[in-house]
Amino acid sequence: MRKRLTFAAFGLLFLWSHGAFARQEFGASKADADAHVGCLYPLSGYGVDFGKDSVVGIQLALEDINALYENPPKIHVIIDDTKLKTSRSLRLVRDFVKQDKVQYICGIVSSGIALEVTKIIEELGVIFVGTDNASSRLTGAALQRNYFRMTNNTAQTMDAAAQYIKDSFQGILEDRPLRIAFIGPDYDYGYQNWRDFRRAMADQDVAYTTVAALWPNLFEVDFSTYINSLLNAKPDLIVNEQWGDDFITFLRQVQDTDLLKHSKLANFGSGGDYDVLKELGDDMPLGLILSARHHVNWPNTKENKRFVQRFYQRAGHYPSYVAQGAYSGILAIAYALKHTPPPHTIDKVRETLGGLRFKLPEDPDGFSSYMDPENHQIEQVISIGQTVADERFPPATRLLGNWRNYLPIRHP
Repeated sequence: MRKRLTFAAFGLLFLWSHGAFARQEFGASKADADAHVGCLYPLSGYGVDFGKDSVVGIQLALEDINALYENPPKIHVIIDDTKLKTSRSLRLVRDFVKQDKVQYICGIVSSGIALEVTKIIEELGVIFVGTDNASSRLTGAALQRNYFRMTNNTAQTMDAAAQYIKDSFQGILEDRPLRIAFIGPDYDYGYQNWRDFRRAMADQDVAYTTVAALWPNLFEVDFSTYINSLLNAKPDLIVNEQWGDDFITFLRQVQDTDLLKHSKLANFGSGGDYDVLKELGDDMPLGLILSARHHVNWPNTKENKRFVQRFYQRAGHYPSYVAQGAYSGILAIAYALKHTPPPHTIDKVRETLGGLRFKLPEDPDGFSSYMDPENHQIEQVISIGQTVADERFPPATRLLGNWRNYLPIRHP
């Protein structure tokens, strides 16, 4: 039976279809709020679907805060459009602080933009809760003490990737080093993935040779040169760490070649995102090795099922991984407000977030996400699967299955 959309879902669908996304405000009123939060996402142009899903994730979090706490914190959330531009994002952050008096910044998809934003948060006296910017530089060499990240970064992703490769390619590794080709976007996220991959492979003592390292531009439309390079390199495994439409375009163009007959293909960061599976449908090849920061069909827990179904009821489609990232960011801010003794100085809030631990939809039974106080990086289970035929979450006709799950390396 076809489900009826709620009024809220209809309203969101109307806004999305008419491109009417700009500054939005949710939660408590300005006058009543205990805290003001400024969130930044792409709400137009490239990456707009990530922004849309993040808005719904924030709305669900605000609802759940009222259910989680007997005396819930009153949070006022403002969301604006980065347009994936650094200068605009920096201006919006400053305007949030000076004009809207926000104490927390959240969101930001691009790692390059996030790195620039972290440079100004201390002078502005705010906490930045990153929900999708994945470069491990943000929680490593470029860590700022007021920055906290709520989903796994490239270092954690590649730690799990190296373990998966060691587990899955034993037959080849018994005879010779694995032939690896890497392809990633030509900006910080791609380069950091490659650095973290090589470090993780060394940590796991996996023998390999690099037969290609390729750097297409973000928003590339023609991958023929790169695909020909991969065909000539003859890798055992292609590690592709593109994301969003770039990865979708790459896979569509690969379909016209026999590359996947000779090489395995993996995308450990975001290739298994529901938006990719949905967009490609039957064109998604079977047997790809993929992961993402949240999955609609794993873990099979009541918390994840509830999150996915509530998102669907609100938005009219199933969530991409960024929805849970935005959801977790708002819950983290609520956690800080409830667990920090007054007065809520930034030093006290920083200490509270360093000890954060709570259950998120992506957490399997028996595990709860927790913050590493040293690097301000959330620690979570990373699940890696393969594409299999599965029509339970239409319009996708492929989901991930044959899971291998990896606990954080520093799991206590």
